[in-house]
Amino acid sequence: MLFPMNRRQWIQTAGVALAVQQIGEQQLVASQNNRASAQEKKARRKALYDLMGDLPPRNRPIQATLVSREETEHYVLERLVLDLNGEEPVAAVFTSAKGSSGKRPAILFNHSHGGGYDIGKKEYLEGRSYLAKPPYAETLSQLGYHGLCIDHWAFGERASRRESAIFKDMLWKGQGMWGMMVDDSLRALDYLASRPEVDTSRLGTLGISMGSTMAWWVAALDERILACVDICCLTDFDALVADGGLDRHGVYYYVPSLRKHFTTAQINALIAPRPHLSLAGLQDKLTPVGGLDRVDRELQAVYQREGVPGHWKLLRYDVGHQETPEGRQEIVAFLKRHLG
Repeated sequence: MLFPMNRRQWIQTAGVALAVQQIGEQQLVASQNNRASAQEKKARRKALYDLMGDLPPRNRPIQATLVSREETEHYVLERLVLDLNGEEPVAAVFTSAKGSSGKRPAILFNHSHGGGYDIGKKEYLEGRSYLAKPPYAETLSQLGYHGLCIDHWAFGERASRRESAIFKDMLWKGQGMWGMMVDDSLRALDYLASRPEVDTSRLGTLGISMGSTMAWWVAALDERILACVDICCLTDFDALVADGGLDRHGVYYYVPSLRKHFTTAQINALIAPRPHLSLAGLQDKLTPVGGLDRVDRELQAVYQREGVPGHWKLLRYDVGHQETPEGRQEIVAFLKRHLG
C-alpha cells in the first residue's frame, strides 16, 4: 500500500535525489577528466618518444641467446646476448633468487656512466664505489626479485667505440645516442616481460647517475613500470644551464630540441600516479639544489592532483654523488611496499 508523502518527506526525498544526481555528475566529470588526462599523457609520451630520433621499429622481434647459466652464492646468473636493435648485439645479465618459484617481481637495473666504459652491466653484479653495499644483484635476490641489466652503447662488452664517435655517427644517421640507449632499455623491458617467471604486473626500474636518468625516462615512456627509483641524477635542465654545468654530463645525455618541449618535471610527471622515489645529494654538482626544489615542488603538485601525494618522494642527503646506506634502506622499503 502506498502512502502519500508530506511536505517534509517530499523535500527530503527530493534533496537525496538531487544529491545523488550531483554525485553522479561529479563522477562523470572526474571520469571525463581522467580520460582526458590519460589521452594527454599518451600524446605527451609520443612527443617525448619522437624527440629521440630515428629508432628501430618498436615491434621488431627480439632474439635472446643464452651464453651461460650458473648458481652463485646469492642467485642464479644467466649471461645473455640480446638482439634489441638490429645494429649491435647487446650483452646482458639476468638474475633470479635461488629457490624462487612462481611469477616474481622484476627490476630493470640501469648501470651508470662514471667514465667506467669497461664496467657497464658489471655494476649490477659487483657494485660501484658510489653505490652502497651489497651490489644490487644481491639485494634484489634477497627480496626474491628477478633482475636484468644490459650493457649500453659504449659500455662493457659494447665498448668497441668511443662515446663521442658513437654520438657523431648516430647524429649523421638521424639518430640520437640517448634515444638509442633509451630504446634499448625499452626493448630490454620487452624481453624481461616476456620471461615466464616474471610477474609483469610488478615491474620496476632503478639506477644511479646515468642509470638514474634512464630509470625516469623509461618509467615516463612505459606504463608497465609500476615503481621507479632514481638515485643522484634528477637534474633540472634549466638549473644545470644556469649553474654552468653542461659539461658535467657526457655528450650521450643531450637530446635535440628537448628543452623546447619538456622540462625535467614534465617528463617525470608522465610517471604519475605510479610510485616514484628519488634520492639526491645536496653536494652533488649534477643536481643543483635549486633545480631539485623546482622539480620537487612541481611533482608534489602533480601527485596531489592525481590523488596519491604519497607516491612521490624526494629524499636529500648531505653527500655528493653517491648512494648512502640510509638511502639503500629507503629503496628496499619502497620496493617491498609497492612490488611486494
